[in-house]
Amino acid sequence: MSAKGLFTRGFTEGEVKQIQATAKKMLLEGKTLMSWNDGSTSVSKQFAMPVADVLDECAYALRYFERQAQASGTSDHPASLSHVAWRLPH
Repeated sequence: MSAKGLFTRGFTEGEVKQIQATAKKMLLEGKTLMSWNDGSTSVSKQFAMPVADVLDECAYALRYFERQAQASGTSDHPASLSHVAWRLPH
């Protein structure tokens, strides 16, 4: 799946990072699909959005938020702290 920017509107950067952390935890714990079986009945439930897609959307949104911060000059990125000076020859 290619990210569609689902988390770029209506979510803060902090919320996206929280979603990303939760998705990573679920993935590491193998909780991407829940199943239950009692012998005669079998039930499976997948999360509303596959974890891989959630992680892809989070990465996209975080890149989006970073570009927005850089454009507004509020980024903590080292490039925003750089300064180039030069002098004209006499």
